[in-house]
Amino acid sequence: MLHRHRIVLSVLVIVIVVWMLTGCATQVVTVTVTTPPETVVVTATPLQSLLAVPPGDKPKTLTVCLVGEPDTLYLYGGSRLSATRHVMEALYDGPVDYVNYTYQPVILEKMPDVADGDAITRSIRVREGTLVMDTTGNVVPLEEGVRVRPTGCYSDECAVEFTGESVWMERMEVTFVLRQDVTWSDGEPLTAHDSVFAYQVASDPVTPGRRYLAERTARYRALDDWRVQWVGVPGFLPQTYFLNFFVPLPRHQLEEYEPDQLLVADGTRRSPLGWGPFVVADWVTGDHITLVRNPYYFRAGEGLPHLDRVVFRFASGAPDVMARLLSGECDIGTQDADLESSFALLIEAEQKGLLQVYTATNNAWEHIDFGISPAEDYRQVDFFDNVAVRQAIIQCIDRQAIVDEVTYGRSVVPDSYLPPSHPLYAGVYLVHWGYNPEMGRTMLEEIGWLDQDTDGVREAYRIPGIPSGTPFEVSLLVPSDKPFSLQAARIIKANLADCGIRVQVEAQPSWALFADGPDGPLFGRRFDLAETSWWFDITPLCGHYIRAEIPQEGRWYGSNITGYSNPEYDAVCQRALQSLPGSPAYQEYHREAQILFSEELPAIPLFMGLRIAATRSSVHNFGLESTAASELWNIEMLDVDEE
Repeated sequence: MLHRHRIVLSVLVIVIVVWMLTGCATQVVTVTVTTPPETVVVTATPLQSLLAVPPGDKPKTLTVCLVGEPDTLYLYGGSRLSATRHVMEALYDGPVDYVNYTYQPVILEKMPDVADGDAITRSIRVREGTLVMDTTGNVVPLEEGVRVRPTGCYSDECAVEFTGESVWMERMEVTFVLRQDVTWSDGEPLTAHDSVFAYQVASDPVTPGRRYLAERTARYRALDDWRVQWVGVPGFLPQTYFLNFFVPLPRHQLEEYEPDQLLVADGTRRSPLGWGPFVVADWVTGDHITLVRNPYYFRAGEGLPHLDRVVFRFASGAPDVMARLLSGECDIGTQDADLESSFALLIEAEQKGLLQVYTATNNAWEHIDFGISPAEDYRQVDFFDNVAVRQAIIQCIDRQAIVDEVTYGRSVVPDSYLPPSHPLYAGVYLVHWGYNPEMGRTMLEEIGWLDQDTDGVREAYRIPGIPSGTPFEVSLLVPSDKPFSLQAARIIKANLADCGIRVQVEAQPSWALFADGPDGPLFGRRFDLAETSWWFDITPLCGHYIRAEIPQEGRWYGSNITGYSNPEYDAVCQRALQSLPGSPAYQEYHREAQILFSEELPAIPLFMGLRIAATRSSVHNFGLESTAASELWNIEMLDVDEE
């Protein structure tokens, strides 16, 4: 019943708003649907007496629309839902924020740094039977035949095979220092022992989620109440060593439970202790979660949080979120609501003063991959193995026009696989290919692609390896479930037609495009051109285009679907991936890899994807950020107008 009423409300509000946007209505129409929740309230830690709003004052409340409902609020519960992540931002502040491609400490005194001595590599003698990381990246007991990298070796070229004699290897040790003013939401101090307890829980086989870090941890211990030390297995020298901190769990509350009990206990799943600005007050299944101010929040002395309450309401999808925003039921619609499909309506609503739309480039790199070296049985014509052809094509595509039309000018055109805002972006060192179709056509003619019959499509003439008369006709694969990609493909097709290249756009669902090789078109290397998005985190994407990543028999998951192969690029990228962040080599090799990429063009960078969120005009201090896990990362700073 509740779900049906919500659908009706969504349809009514959207119809009303479209009517308003088109100027066909001047009155304000209010739709109110009241439905009793068919749910059970779960009350959390009894803090109401501490959190009561003074008599006569109305609590300052922010309402956030989420798509779906969290399945658990347990930090180590294995949830992958965006809804869970947003609520957790209010319960657990940090412990590290990732903002503007920079990691910022929240409950740590500072981020560990090799330069400051917080992180060191130590050469140790390793004997048979010791757990080590081998050259394939797996953690295995050291035994005869295992290949490892000895001290001073950072590539496979200098690796050695263990023969039974002890070998010297490097291991990393990192020290994290916690702030001493952070407490749990019951007032108990948060200490290094809580992080060690979390490591023990995370390492248990019954705890869900990846155990990548736990498996590569040789020792994790509290040096005192505020310092914890991580020691890796020999051979594991991660670039993101400063993140090897296990998010604390309240040992004083949970140590009597077994790890499997923690997965189902209400005290972890529905009303967990945290250290963030808010705590759970109630959870009405299928409807909402209400949070109230945490009286023990370590930043309370700064007057934070500004809000008294936060209500997370569960919506069914983008139309439902839009309806609730426009009706005033919700103040914020989060970016995971897939607002891309409603972007045009959002922009128009903003222009009419109904909503505030926020955008930020995200970590999705939209690009066109060339089928440089396709599967042998795919086609006989190598259209794109000549770098000059790729350089001509990029000049035939008006990438800024794509940004202006598809994203309303809110994205950017990068010159490499990194966005211009990334600290490692090579900027002025890169080759910048502007929109120059005249030059593109000239280059194609010089190569031997001519349109002598004036039918608008070029044919090959005296091009080595390509039969004369072969028309330049190719297909462009594009995901059918990505509105931005479909819009861009239409422009690309028209642009390339102007340069004499006929393009057939083939839209397929993402699951079909990214199916495993050899049958999947991308990982099976069975395509001419493919418009896709690659996601990246702090580590740049140079490794996607090294020869070792070409999908092939026995390794169909390789990321280099283009088949591009350049030994110089491989060497530079490998050195970049083996260098520690902050070192001169790290900056230098990542810059060199981008320069080679911008020259060779195994792919054409189109634009960076967008995060899209919307709020009512009454919301303050909200802003989207390119790298934060949730747009509520600074929820303690958010505010709303008082009614």
